[in-house]
Amino acid sequence: MKISVVGSGYVGLVTGACFADLGNSVICVDIDTKKIARLKKGLMPIYEPGLEELVHRHLKEGNLTFTSDLRAAVRKSDILFIAVGTPPRPNGEADLSSVEAVAHTVARELNGYKIIIEKSTVPVQTGEWIAKTLRRWAKKGAAFDVASNPEFLREGSAVQDFMNPDRIVLGVESKKARDILSDLYKPLKATLVFTDIKSAEIIKHASNSFLATKISFINAISRVCELAGADVEQVALGMGLDRRIGRNFLNAGIGFGGFCFPKDLSAFVRISEKLGYDFQLLKAVQDINEDQKRHFVRKVEEAVWNLAGKTVAVLGLAFKPNTDDMRFAPSVDIIASLQASGAKIHAYDPHAMEKAASELKNVRFFKDAYAACRKADCAVILTEWNEFKELDLGKLKKMLSQPVIVDGRNLYEPAKMKSMGFRYISMGRI
Repeated sequence: MKISVVGSGYVGLVTGACFADLGNSVICVDIDTKKIARLKKGLMPIYEPGLEELVHRHLKEGNLTFTSDLRAAVRKSDILFIAVGTPPRPNGEADLSSVEAVAHTVARELNGYKIIIEKSTVPVQTGEWIAKTLRRWAKKGAAFDVASNPEFLREGSAVQDFMNPDRIVLGVESKKARDILSDLYKPLKATLVFTDIKSAEIIKHASNSFLATKISFINAISRVCELAGADVEQVALGMGLDRRIGRNFLNAGIGFGGFCFPKDLSAFVRISEKLGYDFQLLKAVQDINEDQKRHFVRKVEEAVWNLAGKTVAVLGLAFKPNTDDMRFAPSVDIIASLQASGAKIHAYDPHAMEKAASELKNVRFFKDAYAACRKADCAVILTEWNEFKELDLGKLKKMLSQPVIVDGRNLYEPAKMKSMGFRYISMGRI
């Protein structure tokens, strides 16, 4: 099929490359001309396992192209995915100005039947606004359908998630659109969930909000465990073996970050308020998440007594492993709090340091974890990279001026760390 994906960020670029891999002809569009110029050369704007190989292969084969000319892309395509950014406004609402701008341009270039699909995470009723915009600006008699196809891609495993989805949600309102999208996704042999457009829009926000709730719940449990002298890892195991609950997203730590969970949670709270419902549960989820970062900083301060003048080695900057994404990363707030108390920061991350350099001020970056820890008063772990799980702890201990680790991701076994002579502080464990 002839597809255009408008927006070449995390979602759009993965979507475009994967659809090309399924045998479609794909045009990826972005208003950032520098990004498009780099993509035409096969240079990646993000780190995502497996993505670079897909882009290189299909650029060479010619079924994946990049352009800044949205008007031309619309005319050449039968299916258009809107995957532009929907950043949060100060009040928590999603900024939909880019979605509106795309819909306006698409309307003026309709030259035959097309399906215009929301791929960006948008508030419920956005599909109605897209349809209104298309009807207002398109030529009389223009044929089109609007659909919703929310993404459920996890950064760090996005290509794998696209190719092996739990389900594919399709909000459609015509048999023609349903049949075409069924054929488009047929190669994946996945469960297709057909709904109306409004239900599809809510499914995305509801899913992310529920997962964020699981994370905040286990973080609240970790606080209770610390006060009671229990082990949150054992509690999570006992809970997670219940099939009704499941073990995923029951990992206590410093809270969730990234662009999706914080943004979608705030947006869903605001959406609910505008519809007349006070979603107090999700407000509590937000509060717990913010407090977990403050709680971690208190742990660091207690570990070294006074932070003023101390050097803290920060291992991990990205909001999660296998990505370089620094958006809403817990490390940003935690480092700022440590610095506000007078600490000097040495930092290392396997892939996020280039992006972190523009987010973090007065931070020294190092080539590896050992160099970052040299003569530091303690090490803190903020991202659960596999590289950190496999560190030579004996060597790490020699690098530190005192053997103190504050682990925000519970990577190591407390008993082993104690036997090695570390003062080891983790989250919710004995």
